[in-house]
Amino acid sequence: MRRIRAADLDLREFIRPGDHIVWGQATGEPLTLTEALVAQRHAIGPVSVFLASCFSDTLRPEHADTIRFRSFGPMGTSRALAKAGVLDIVPVHFGQIHRYIQDGQIGCDVAFVQLSPPGPNGQHSFGLSNDYLQTMIATARVVIAEVNDQLPWTYNEGAPDLGRITAIVETSRPPIQLAPTKIGTTEQAIAANVACYIEDGSVLQMGVGAIPEAVMQGIGDRRDLGLHSGMVGDSLVGLVERGVLTNATKPIDTGKSVAGVLLGTDRLYRFAERNPALLLRPSWHTHAGDVLRIPRLVSINTALEVDLTGQVNAEAAGDDWLGAVGGQPDLVRAGHRSPGGHAIIALPSTARGGRTSRICKTLNGPVTTPRSDVDVVVTEYGAADLRGLTVSERAQALTAIAHPEHRDALR
Repeated sequence: MRRIRAADLDLREFIRPGDHIVWGQATGEPLTLTEALVAQRHAIGPVSVFLASCFSDTLRPEHADTIRFRSFGPMGTSRALAKAGVLDIVPVHFGQIHRYIQDGQIGCDVAFVQLSPPGPNGQHSFGLSNDYLQTMIATARVVIAEVNDQLPWTYNEGAPDLGRITAIVETSRPPIQLAPTKIGTTEQAIAANVACYIEDGSVLQMGVGAIPEAVMQGIGDRRDLGLHSGMVGDSLVGLVERGVLTNATKPIDTGKSVAGVLLGTDRLYRFAERNPALLLRPSWHTHAGDVLRIPRLVSINTALEVDLTGQVNAEAAGDDWLGAVGGQPDLVRAGHRSPGGHAIIALPSTARGGRTSRICKTLNGPVTTPRSDVDVVVTEYGAADLRGLTVSERAQALTAIAHPEHRDALR
């Protein structure tokens, strides 16, 4: 294992033309390495990169002159790549990405990972993201680790295998941050309708964004809530500090909040530093069907649109790719099957300034989640509990929570 100064990093020593490169997603992106790839791409030659969610400004459409971009869906800043037509989509459940890498369906010749400095056990941690990094490290021919001394040391399932690391680049730079999204009256109304389905002892799964943040802010009077989620933001900290989130009722990972990726600001990262009550687990745990047999699991996800039978599209509007399959089908199904739990799809009633109803007769994109897995759809106008309803009854219930200006057309 070599140690290389960032200023001396020449990726031509490690990357061959035609190589497939994978790196940590979201806050797990090793910025020094990805910036070097972009800067040196012409000298390296054509390569392929597989992306997950992306919240840096590293990648731009013009970089497709030598880099082929592939992803399970445009999330965050990679939407600019999709809009420019240079992002190829691989439809895959998020919980299966590690297996695709392991089995070679997603090529991983070179892995870029970001690690924290060694912690109290003398080992590095994965810092802010522990989804499929271990599979990347185990699979790649070359593994380059960026050890960032500003990254928090977190409790992880597993640890980086230093024997598999080819080179370490030591850096000191602030990790990617995602400030909480501004919450408006629509999000507050949606959150109030969602909160009716969250009881004391519920275990929450939700993403990040305005609706999840509003939900988290509106359940401060609950007790002994738990968390098992793919991503979590700053709102986790407030619930823990108020004594709301204790994880006391969870049959697995009791007493611990579990997530795959931390996506927030310094507030969340300081909270995560050496905190044994927060555990970052890989995607094969956070999204696994056998693990997700959690009583009172409330899965809260959003969508682009829902049709009148309850089918959910979270991926594309026509030819415009805006989202991904992600973990939604696995997590929604788990919430629907959970004793005392719920699978909630929460979305604003309209798009495009009110011109388009997001409760629609026919989806304008693919079916991400089938109608048989959804039990509650929520907008700012109410909640439609679809369990046990016929197709015609579902249409009536969903029309009732559409925007009033679109209800006549739906009827």
